[in-house]
Amino acid sequence: MKTDIEIAQEAVLDPIREVAAKLSIPEEDLELYGKYKAKLSDGLLERTKDNPDGKLVLVTAINPTPAGEGKTTTSIGLGQALGRLGKKAVLALREPSLGPCFGIKGGAAGGGYAQVVPMEDLNLHFTGDFHAITSANNLLAALLDNHIQQGNALQIDPRQVVFKRCLDMNDRVLRNVVVGMGSKTDGMVREDHFVITVASEIMAILCLADDIADLKRRLSNIIVAYTFGGDPVTAGDLKAAGAMAALLKEAVKPNLIQTLEHTPAIVHGGPFANIAHGCNSVRATKAGLKLADIVVTEAGFGADLGAEKFFDIKCRKAGLKPDCVVLVATVRALKYNGGVQKTDLSGENLDALKKGIVNLEKHIENLKKYGVPIVVTLNAFVSDTKAETDFVERFCKERGCAFALSKVWESGGEGGIALAEQVLKTLSEQESHFQPLYPDELGLKEKIARIAQEIYGADGITYSPAAEKELARITELGMGDFPVCVAKTQYSLSDDPKKLGRPKGFTVNVREAYVSAGAGFVVAVLGAIMTMPGLPKVPAANAIDVDEAGKITGLF
Repeated sequence: MKTDIEIAQEAVLDPIREVAAKLSIPEEDLELYGKYKAKLSDGLLERTKDNPDGKLVLVTAINPTPAGEGKTTTSIGLGQALGRLGKKAVLALREPSLGPCFGIKGGAAGGGYAQVVPMEDLNLHFTGDFHAITSANNLLAALLDNHIQQGNALQIDPRQVVFKRCLDMNDRVLRNVVVGMGSKTDGMVREDHFVITVASEIMAILCLADDIADLKRRLSNIIVAYTFGGDPVTAGDLKAAGAMAALLKEAVKPNLIQTLEHTPAIVHGGPFANIAHGCNSVRATKAGLKLADIVVTEAGFGADLGAEKFFDIKCRKAGLKPDCVVLVATVRALKYNGGVQKTDLSGENLDALKKGIVNLEKHIENLKKYGVPIVVTLNAFVSDTKAETDFVERFCKERGCAFALSKVWESGGEGGIALAEQVLKTLSEQESHFQPLYPDELGLKEKIARIAQEIYGADGITYSPAAEKELARITELGMGDFPVCVAKTQYSLSDDPKKLGRPKGFTVNVREAYVSAGAGFVVAVLGAIMTMPGLPKVPAANAIDVDEAGKITGLF
């Protein structure tokens, strides 16, 4: 079969005006970025805000493995299949980060015949949203250090600067840096840090903001540092919010592109779910709900991260009520969780499947806590045997879950018909009784405990002294009612990436905590997870190239 980029480059795309027309979007509400990309105008979002909402379908997955799960591919294929069944459907997805594109993934636009296009544009600079977010973030950092240099009227303690610079690239040497070296005019020497752009608070704010006014309010609330007396200093105190909002004026508008089968796709925002809240923008999701009958969205990594944050942060903050959740697994990944090495996953192994399926079982149990109907789908591989798929189907049905096989990578929308039909059946026959995992008024440590014990299956939680102190300070500042965004490894239900399957008898360690006051949540950092990733020994960038005709190769 052809590579993903070959399939994408050979596709015949519809002009974006025609794609928009499927959602009854007039041409005057499109801000065009060439023939095949556009931003949706603020006027469109305002005029459609009173339209009835469509149905909201979340796609999530088991814990990711080197075998791959295909969550984004399944989301796109499901959207295409719904279109084939005559439904007015739209995808609401995240934008890819350059970090994974040049690091491990080599691209993040789906795969096979279930992709969003133009694939190269999406994976690289797209409409410039991430560059705008990076610029706004680093403008605030520059204003902060300039304020300290120019007399420090706010009495900022340079040892208590908590706002970090960012870059949309995996660059481990920037995790911990020293700035201000040189002469006296070069600024105050202090330790500083970088996070990857998708983990920055500006990204979270853009994804959670309702409009420009809400964006500016949230930007003003960002805590950048503390004074010598221990009081918080905000971006509003630095008079930074207006200029930052000016940089984000276009970035806050959702982007419209299409799938290989011309299904509309609103792709906007891109926080990672292991180190941020992992969902596309509220504006994109709400726009989709007003423009289509069914919105298919996704949340990053496994359901212990992306789905939990989608439910407990995004839905809570935005007032969203999901109608159905699709849980993606593969036979290969389940066997990997059962102890089979990556090189041996092609052979039938029911014993390993039985051992590894406990990971799927835990995610099913977790999702049921939220009261949303569940459809489990197996993203099919040619190496899967009937005995293996039959076993998984029985396992799911015994637990009260609908089941469907998905072949969208190989066959596009046609390969997702069975899944789409099962989703439609679930939407028509089962009512969602969505509820978050915990109430706002629960204390921060109690919220962390509920997530760790009920979602991860931990026996207990330990805290570093610094994390204990910071959680107490956040509560004293009146932000103890915020939801918690846990940053941890995506590879395990625990905070140890080597604990596969459904680990038992473990504790998790909160090594760091901080408040994202503008975004409106508290971050608890578990284990050894990094908010600035590094490149692997052989980065995907080594295989990416462009020829004299401008044709890109190596993205996949």
